[in-house]
Amino acid sequence: MEIQNTYQTLLSAIKSTYVDGQATAIKAARRQLVLTYWAIGRHIVEYEQGGTEHAVYGSRLLENLSKDLSHEFGKGFNRSNLIYMRLSFIIYPDLTSLSHELTWAHIIELLKIDNDLERSFYEKQTILEK
Repeated sequence: MEIQNTYQTLLSAIKSTYVDGQATAIKAARRQLVLTYWAIGRHIVEYEQGGTEHAVYGSRLLENLSKDLSHEFGKGFNRSNLIYMRLSFIIYPDLTSLSHELTWAHIIELLKIDNDLERSFYEKQTILEK
């Protein structure tokens, strides 16, 4: 009977370790996605601010990027997502002001709010309710 209890303890410890590891990996992957999309937004904004030579290309910039990046990487680079990437950098230019608790889906919803005070309120509420 004691061997069975010891085995069950081992099995339980392994299951717990695996589930905790999975949760940590998922959280890290979600955070990295936010960081990556924010950095892509920074690249877009910096390109747009690069001078008059970019102005002509800029009129179709997001459409062209969407087409080329979707061809290369698949989903995730439609025009609206690129707009949100760009906006994430504009709204949160200091990356440290962007909470580690927020997923990209949270950020998209927050970016839809024009009022800074209202956005800040909902950001805090989102973090509290997680």
